[in-house]
Amino acid sequence: MKTVWKTKETDLRLQKSLCGALGVTPFFAQLLVNRDIRTPEDAQAFLFGGLSCCHDPFLMKDMDKAVNRIKEAVRKNEKILVYGDYDVDGVTSTALLSYVLDEMGADHETYIPNRLEDGYGLNIRAVALARDHGVKLLVTVDCGINSVREVETAKGYGIDVIITDHHEVKDGQRPPADAIVDPHQPECGYPYKFLAGVGVVYKLGQALLGSREAVDRHLDLVALGTISDVAPQNGENRILTRFGLKTLKNTSKPGLKALMEVASVDPEKMTCRDIGFRMGPRINAMGRVGSANFALELMMCSDPERARELASMLDEENRNRQKIERNILKQALSRVENEVDPDSARAIVLADEAWHPGVIGIVASRITEQYNLPTILFALDGDSGKGSGRAPDGFDLFEAVLKAEEHLVDFGGHEGACGVKIKASKVADFREALNRSAAEVSAGEPVSELNIDISVPFAHIGVKLIKELDLLMPFGPGNAEPVLATRGLKVKNSPGTIKSRATGKSIGFKFFASCGAMTCQAITFKKDKFARPSKGDVIDLAYTPSI
Repeated sequence: MKTVWKTKETDLRLQKSLCGALGVTPFFAQLLVNRDIRTPEDAQAFLFGGLSCCHDPFLMKDMDKAVNRIKEAVRKNEKILVYGDYDVDGVTSTALLSYVLDEMGADHETYIPNRLEDGYGLNIRAVALARDHGVKLLVTVDCGINSVREVETAKGYGIDVIITDHHEVKDGQRPPADAIVDPHQPECGYPYKFLAGVGVVYKLGQALLGSREAVDRHLDLVALGTISDVAPQNGENRILTRFGLKTLKNTSKPGLKALMEVASVDPEKMTCRDIGFRMGPRINAMGRVGSANFALELMMCSDPERARELASMLDEENRNRQKIERNILKQALSRVENEVDPDSARAIVLADEAWHPGVIGIVASRITEQYNLPTILFALDGDSGKGSGRAPDGFDLFEAVLKAEEHLVDFGGHEGACGVKIKASKVADFREALNRSAAEVSAGEPVSELNIDISVPFAHIGVKLIKELDLLMPFGPGNAEPVLATRGLKVKNSPGTIKSRATGKSIGFKFFASCGAMTCQAITFKKDKFARPSKGDVIDLAYTPSI
């Protein structure tokens, strides 16, 4: 697939303004401009904005109704059920609201659906169980915005329902809940629309307890859920994540300490990458191939010994998940090569009865990364199937699936990912329809774009600039790790192989490259994405500098 480098335009006027006001290098000033930060005031807010800059939770539609109903339930000693989800965002959301309700003295229980038995979101079986357990108020976290039939059933049982969610509204019809707290609602005037589910619960906790400080000690959970859900790292999310990472480094929660230990994460050096690639996957693994209730127990655990047991269990399940994932990925890639026409395909849709439904989302992500095409994989079970989809940056998967929904039983999600249900007999029809709608959503040949912040010779990169880059953290969607480019580099030696200590297998390569009088080491762990250069080659290099 063709890769196009797109270098952002330099704005010397804004560079000069920011350099003078902030005392930063011109290159760093340009990095701020690239992130649409155009004034010194905006730069100060982006780089150093505090929790006091966050918005009033009552600006969110129905927040007042949700708070009043929960307080009424506490006052009347009614049983409350917190209904979550099996991913990191759902588990941390459930834990956070449980902590808040504990502080309020509420009578409450939690329910995390089983991915294989219940599927995603609110389900009729769980609603019936809630009735049998005497639940009078059901509060969803990280799900529920499109659960019309399930909420109708709950209301029919005499159970009031509050929905807190951050997913997009599928159509004009919304559940008949007593309150819906979701910034994606068209009528919601909340200024920031991209909170993760745990971010919405954090705002609810503020509103319930009457102060931000009362829930700030749980910002460790907010950071964990927000980063793992790949929510944008700008605006309010950036503030919550930045302060959440600080809280996580000094967390008092035994479960989080034990999780960091098994994931080999150094709290003092922790970054978003540690959460996204080490801690988050271990929590997600329980929801994918085990029971997410153990992950929730870990989040809420107060006994250090039990926390270590649970963390070890998560670590083992993650290894199991990785093994299953590798096998499915190998099969899926082989089928793409044999069944998908790279010249005409605009989306990849595959289905198989042997695939594990808890892992196909990760595999879809790997295929999307390799082919730069939206990908949906189905795990079939008899005459039905559950699917999970991922999309490349800039492609609205939600819109594309919406245009093909006539072939689905149900679906939900957002721009970058989706969960779907289908009858096995409809897979071929859906594949054809999704390819048509994908062509409408994104016309033209699939092209991989690499966004370059600035092109710069090595001589202009110094310790000050590299240290300035730390000010841009935490990185994520909406605030990607800066990518620099240097052209006309000379490769000084034959690249050496980097091997895994655990397996001895090749995982990357490294070499030295020179620009003028300066020589630096270049390292990549994406060994299959780049052709190895040879000694003496003159190359262009895109990279992130580090000391």
